[in-house]
Amino acid sequence: MSKAIRRAGILAGAIAAGLSLAFTATAAKADNIRIAYIEPLSGPFANVGDAGLRHFRFAAERINAEGGILGRQVEIVPMDNQQSAQESQALLQRAIDRGIPFVTQGNGSDVAGALVAGIDRHNRRNPNNRVLFLNYAAVDPALTNERCSFWHFRFDAQSDIKLEALTNYMQERDDIKKVFLINQDYSHGHAVAATAKRMLAEKRPDIEIVGETLHPIGQVRDFSPYINRIRRSGADSVITGNWGNDLALMVRAAEDAGLDVNFYTYYGGGLGVPAALGKAGAGRLLQITEWHSNVPFEEDLTENREWMKAFDERNPEINWYYQRIYNQMYMLKAAIEEAGTTEAKAVANALAGMSFESPTGTVYMRADDHQLIQPMYISVMDADVEYDVENSGVGFRTIAKIPAEETVVPTSCEMRRP
Repeated sequence: MSKAIRRAGILAGAIAAGLSLAFTATAAKADNIRIAYIEPLSGPFANVGDAGLRHFRFAAERINAEGGILGRQVEIVPMDNQQSAQESQALLQRAIDRGIPFVTQGNGSDVAGALVAGIDRHNRRNPNNRVLFLNYAAVDPALTNERCSFWHFRFDAQSDIKLEALTNYMQERDDIKKVFLINQDYSHGHAVAATAKRMLAEKRPDIEIVGETLHPIGQVRDFSPYINRIRRSGADSVITGNWGNDLALMVRAAEDAGLDVNFYTYYGGGLGVPAALGKAGAGRLLQITEWHSNVPFEEDLTENREWMKAFDERNPEINWYYQRIYNQMYMLKAAIEEAGTTEAKAVANALAGMSFESPTGTVYMRADDHQLIQPMYISVMDADVEYDVENSGVGFRTIAKIPAEETVVPTSCEMRRP
């Protein structure tokens, strides 16, 4: 055999071996259980999208280290929607075209609504290629009421649940006389404002709403005009559903102006807010959440603390914040294992009505509307706690725990089931 022929044979063998390895790697990756993460990874809310991505990837790594799901690895596929509902719909189609069976999103109820509509439409037309939407943070009540969907599951407490708890607490505070409402100008912000007014009128009709404003989402760089308006109103308390930079910039402007009010928030525990306020926020900023880093050891939270510390060592600038992502990922794991498949309808049927032992107690996915029912905590910013957040010198201290059964609110959902 000539040297040229022998070299050609060796080269052909090497190419064949390389193609075989590449095919094996591609097949292995295609066998992963993939979750499309559709969130802003650029623009004014990029920090929020990045924080969520780190949480999901950490949870996936832990599940994979435990053997994965049905012996398959979990893969998070990031997709940048630039906080656009229209772009999110395009990314949804891209995820479907790639054969990804699960979609997760949370930042922006307008985006969530667009995804619900798109998935409903796709699943009706394509019964052999259906997709499931796992919502970890979009809290507009409509998504589990008049716009509820069999293909949508919410793992965060919806807005009415959070406001029910906050206004119950405020009801007992004699020092609250005047409240100002400031929220982002989209469906979530509108829902917070309307529900806060209704609940305060029912529980404390003596409290005066001295001002209300809605501002463009993700567009305000200088909140000082809004802070001046709050000061002129004479408010002693502010209720806001703001999140991301819209909340961090607002509280920073309040601190710079020396505004002496208490902030009642949904999202004051992370994503730049503690770093913006520091010790100046102690005793003045409150939040309603499903978890915080100083949740008391009423239950055995040793494993949860280990999880938190491992994440925080890797991500000291953001810390573990979305405990509901833990719940979502492990409930999805349990549902897939119960169904024995990743097929959307089978997994949805396994998730609906599921009870799950979370680190803070039993949670369950209400079958009527696919809303997770879970214990909630009201906490206040405090400098004298074991764990601070964002290297700010402050963390959060629990002032009220609301058992899961006390967070239940009625639903008007009339779910169409396939």
